[in-house]
Amino acid sequence: MKRMPFEPPTDHYDSKIEVIDEQICNLINQRKELSNNNPGFPIKELIVKWSLKYNFYEDFLNSVFSHLLNEDIYKPVVEPKGFLKNIPLLKSFEKDGVFYTVTFVRQFKNASVVHFTIDKEESDIEQRRFQESSFFELSIEAQGVDYDCRNNFGGGSGTHNSFTFTISPALPNDLSNIKLIFKECKIPYQKPTGFEFVIQIDN
Repeated sequence: MKRMPFEPPTDHYDSKIEVIDEQICNLINQRKELSNNNPGFPIKELIVKWSLKYNFYEDFLNSVFSHLLNEDIYKPVVEPKGFLKNIPLLKSFEKDGVFYTVTFVRQFKNASVVHFTIDKEESDIEQRRFQESSFFELSIEAQGVDYDCRNNFGGGSGTHNSFTFTISPALPNDLSNIKLIFKECKIPYQKPTGFEFVIQIDN
């Protein structure tokens, strides 16, 4: 999903607060290092305490810490360029009548795009209508390469939905022994539900 360029909400900046703003950046960096980039989220009692002590709205602090928790979503977006070919896969996983399929991989010079579909019975739709919304994160298990995976989201009907994931760098043309690990998360805070599955590509 292509991100819109950021435009500052105002041209005004008070230079007297520059030192404080840098200190905020330094403290955020210290927070990442001390927590090994896995800070969790402050309990409600702390949010209430800090909102009273520092004169902030509780929802404002919730928003601040939510952004600190999801830094990865702001990574620069890799736009696939230089189309090479499509690799058909049709690998699937089924649970509770829901059919999850990786249909094909579209290869580009600088990235790969994994096409993923979810199919369910019409009778399941009413059951799931009031459940919390969720989406899937993708990670790649491959020897010697660290892949960045971005969910581009997608859409569809109640019974059929399709999504794409942009992978960089590009996957090899020989996908043998590549594992695609799909992990379900709740919207909006990317909290894992505990459901995940693996698609093993073994050409």
